[in-house]
Amino acid sequence: MSGAPLPYWRLSGFYLFYFALLGATAPYLALYFHHLGFVPARIGELVAIPMLMRCVAPNIWGWLGDYTGRRLLIVRCGAACTLLAFSLIFLDKSYAWLALVMALHAFFWHAVLPQFEVITLAHLQGQPGRYSQIRLWGSIGFILAVVLIGRLFEWLSLDIYPMTVVVIMAGIALSTAWVPNAQPAAGGERPAGEGFLGQLRSPGVLAFYVCVALMQLSHGPYYTFLTLHLESLGYSRGLIGMLWALGVVAEVLMFLGMSRILARFSVRRVLLASFLLAALRWLLLGSLAEHLWVLLFAQLLHAATFGSFHASAIHFVQRSFGARQQGQGQALYAALSGTGGALGALYAGYSWNALGPTLTFSIASLAVLAAAIIIATRMQEARP
Repeated sequence: MSGAPLPYWRLSGFYLFYFALLGATAPYLALYFHHLGFVPARIGELVAIPMLMRCVAPNIWGWLGDYTGRRLLIVRCGAACTLLAFSLIFLDKSYAWLALVMALHAFFWHAVLPQFEVITLAHLQGQPGRYSQIRLWGSIGFILAVVLIGRLFEWLSLDIYPMTVVVIMAGIALSTAWVPNAQPAAGGERPAGEGFLGQLRSPGVLAFYVCVALMQLSHGPYYTFLTLHLESLGYSRGLIGMLWALGVVAEVLMFLGMSRILARFSVRRVLLASFLLAALRWLLLGSLAEHLWVLLFAQLLHAATFGSFHASAIHFVQRSFGARQQGQGQALYAALSGTGGALGALYAGYSWNALGPTLTFSIASLAVLAAAIIIATRMQEARP
């Protein structure tokens, strides 16, 4: 790959569609289930199911990708099966059927991104700083989806939501056919003979993964109930879509500057700052979201809670595992993100009515404060 040109737009196109799907689901999936008449506890369970599949599926696909080396085939098959599985939603809208659809499509959806991350990083050999420049197109896809769908729901019924998601999934499947394959270079920073479990036991690596789960757990109330929370405070769906988009604009700007940030500061310091700012963000959303200026500031903090966190986490995983373990390392990152996200959605679903938004978001804040303590005490400082 050293002499091959970087397929920038082909890689970026995939991220555009992939995260457009997240822009269609994160703000609006719970709203759609609420439209169907489900109570918060059932909504929390349905939202948690795809995250629970993220605990299992990436590890299966990650092992298969490392074992066979056919990561692009896994990405293409996963995208096609995601589309087919989600299309089953048109057959029935009962709780049991929706739970099946959520589980089945997520099993394949979560096969896609970790393997594609390995392909992207393989294309970027010698220029890893360009990762954020490619990944920012995912953020742009999220912004386009969240704004346009929010406007669409103001004009039309929420009944069109499943068709909207299917169209975006078709875009993901088509974009994977355009991407050329690439394999990680042999060798790397890690000893070639050291296995995945041995690398996992390296200082700070397990602590990092625990903190990944805590960060995603803290996002439970945000991804599950923020739209419903803001609607109850009197915000319109169009404005709510714009507020979601504002957070991702901040994320895009962070991605643009991450190569310079990581050149100046260690991954440990960037992660620590991300956790501390996340704790502040959840407190603001839970207690002061009725004030628009506070809400605007809280959404700008998405630059830290996702942007700097994700970019530095991907960097940490890449440097912590050898070429033959990259798929498993990325898959474990996705799996523990799913574990934390599922637990966050479940606790939010059960506590939303019982404890209220303020205490629910306060629990999220405590989770990331715990992660900040772990990072500060357990992760070793590394030179930028």
